[in-house]
Amino acid sequence: MVSFSTYPGDWVIILPVIVCLVGAALLLVLKQVREVQIPLALLSVGVVAACEVALLTRVLTVGPVSMTMGNWLPPFGISFTADLMGTSFALVAALLTFAVLIYLEMDAPDRAKRDGIYPLVLLLLAGVSGSFLTGDLFNLYVWFEVMLISSFGLMVLGGKNVQLDGTVKYGFINFLATTLFLLALGLLYGLVGTLNMADVMLRAAKVDPAAMASVAAILLLAFGIKAAAFPVNAWLPASYHTPPAGISALLAGLLTKVGVYALLRTMVALLPASRDVLDPLLTAIAVLTLLIAPLGAIAETHLRRALGFLVIGGIGACLAGIALPTAEGIGGSSIYVLHAMISLTALYLCAGLIEKLTGETDTRKMGGLYAAASLPSALFLTLVLAIAGVPPLLGFWPKLLLLEAGLDGSGIVSGVIDWARWR
Repeated sequence: MVSFSTYPGDWVIILPVIVCLVGAALLLVLKQVREVQIPLALLSVGVVAACEVALLTRVLTVGPVSMTMGNWLPPFGISFTADLMGTSFALVAALLTFAVLIYLEMDAPDRAKRDGIYPLVLLLLAGVSGSFLTGDLFNLYVWFEVMLISSFGLMVLGGKNVQLDGTVKYGFINFLATTLFLLALGLLYGLVGTLNMADVMLRAAKVDPAAMASVAAILLLAFGIKAAAFPVNAWLPASYHTPPAGISALLAGLLTKVGVYALLRTMVALLPASRDVLDPLLTAIAVLTLLIAPLGAIAETHLRRALGFLVIGGIGACLAGIALPTAEGIGGSSIYVLHAMISLTALYLCAGLIEKLTGETDTRKMGGLYAAASLPSALFLTLVLAIAGVPPLLGFWPKLLLLEAGLDGSGIVSGVIDWARWR
């Protein structure tokens, strides 16, 4: 009988990251062979999506799957862990990246293709996939850095002044976020002696609650910056409109959602007691993020800058679910992440098409678009209604869950109102 330290079927958990990194390396080696760039990039992302379908099937069959690198048991070895939420997010990210690659082949400037846009997209997907599938907080930090480096490159490709300006704004605040994240990890390791997520979950309850609440507050700030939550959200509408529309779609659909995912992991799963301490702050941030987003979108006349505020509004809805840590609240927040990834990516791509058709970025100069091109106009309207949560579109169902969680938590449905929650 052959025995395995790791069941061969579980190796699929690391294949999405490996395929992306190998694909990016091959694309760099073959950089001068322009005709193989897009086929190889699409093949790599297609293989990643197939691996994640296989992984999702395995998770649905046997439950969460974990694998630790180097034959070192936790907490020393670096673990990859796949559950339903993380695997679903990773699969949707791969499918959206595949669609964006097709769009970029039609839309990206020749200079961006020459300078390596496709390897950077694969590197970004490696960081996103690694973040969704990691079981170790330090490994999460590493994948955040991978995403940061690749997103810098994608934003600056093309070399326009507005892109450089947007990249500087994006880079400064995100460097601050990763520094805070690393600081929190150092404090957390000093308190619990491990950064393995499963071990942190077990040991956090035995540590001084005040110290753990301080670590949770730093993590909330770091991931809040990454997710573009109020009041650290000004960088997003100032930067996401500067690169080509396809890159804007990729950043809007993936990067902020990794920040929300990290908040779901840390605040709800790993540090629930600290989340309870921070509950008033979380609620205030969620409400203010939900308020500032539509006001900013209404005031903005640049089409893709206005869409940036819609991205922020979705983050507010996700934070509302984290502030209501019931099954409905967490379910609503998780489903909203999936909805926002799909809808916002499609909305940015549609906005890029509209800008091409009209030759304008100012919404005040786009009159008569419906008469000239009814299909893009109808698609844009449908996507906006989906973001708004109009039934029966996708955005309605997570908001219904969040509303149910809010009503249940307030006691209005049951008739037993906890007035302390309203003070």
